Amino acid sequence: MSGDKRTVLTTGANSGIGLATVVHLAGLGFHSVGSVRSESKGADVAKAAASSGTSVDTILLDVTDAERCAAVIEELRPWAVVNNAGYSGIGAIEDTTDEEARRQLETMVVAPMRLARLALPHMRESGGGRVVNVSSIYGLTTTPLSGWYQACKHALEAASDALRLEVVRDRVRVVLIEPGGVKTGIWEELDRDVARHGRSDYEVGYERARTLLTMFSGVMGQPAGVARTIGKALTARSPRARYLVGPDARAIALAQPLIPTGIRDRITRMVVGL
Repeated sequence: MSGDKRTVLTTGANSGIGLATVVHLAGLGFHSVGSVRSESKGADVAKAAASSGTSVDTILLDVTDAERCAAVIEELRPWAVVNNAGYSGIGAIEDTTDEEARRQLETMVVAPMRLARLALPHMRESGGGRVVNVSSIYGLTTTPLSGWYQACKHALEAASDALRLEVVRDRVRVVLIEPGGVKTGIWEELDRDVARHGRSDYEVGYERARTLLTMFSGVMGQPAGVARTIGKALTARSPRARYLVGPDARAIALAQPLIPTGIRDRITRMVVGL
C-alpha cells in the first residue's frame, strides 16, 4: 500500500522517533502531520523535512489537553494516528509522587487512547484506518527505577490489545511498536529526573543506571529504524499486532519467559546495585 496522501497524525514530532517518523511518512506519500507543543518546535520539524526533500505539516497540541485533542482530530480527520508522545520519567516507586505518576499515565496511556477513540468515527466513515501506538520493550518486561514509565507501557499494551479486538471488524488495525534502546532525547532527561528526586535511598542505583546508559549508548538503535517500522505498519495490507524493533528488544522478548523470576531478579539487582 502507498501513502496516497492519506492523513497521518504523529504526536511528539519535534525530535527523536516522532521527527524521524513524520519525515519518513511524508516520503512514503502520506499527508504527514506532526504535533508539537510550540511554534519554534514546528519550525524545527519544517526545517528537517525540507532538508530531506519532503513536506510535513505541524499542529500545536498538548496531548494531555482533552479539548484540544478533540479539536485537532475533528480538523484533520486522520486515516491513521501514530501515538508517540512520551517521556522517560526515571524514578523509583518510592521517589515518585502521585502527581508525577498521574502525569505519566495521562501522557502515555490516557492521551493515546483518547486520540484513538476520537479518530475512530472518522476511520469508520472512510472505510478503515490505523492506530499505531509506540510502546517499548518495557511494555513486556520490568526493571527497577523506572516502574511508572514501565507501568504506562504495560497499560498501553493492554489497552491496545483490547482496542485491536474491538475495532478489527471496522477495518481499523491497531499496532504496537516495541523498540529496544534508541538514541533519543528521552535519555538526556535522566540527569534531570535524578536531580529532581534529590537525596534518595536509591542514589547508588541511579548512578549505576547513568553509568550503564553511557556504556550502552554506543550500540543503541537510531530513530530512523523505528520510523521505517512504523512505515511498514501503515503500508502493510495486513499489519502484525506487534513489531519488535532492534536486536536487544528481540533478545529480551525471547529470554523473558525462559528465565525464572527469582534468577532474573537476582541478576537485575546485582547489575543495578540494589
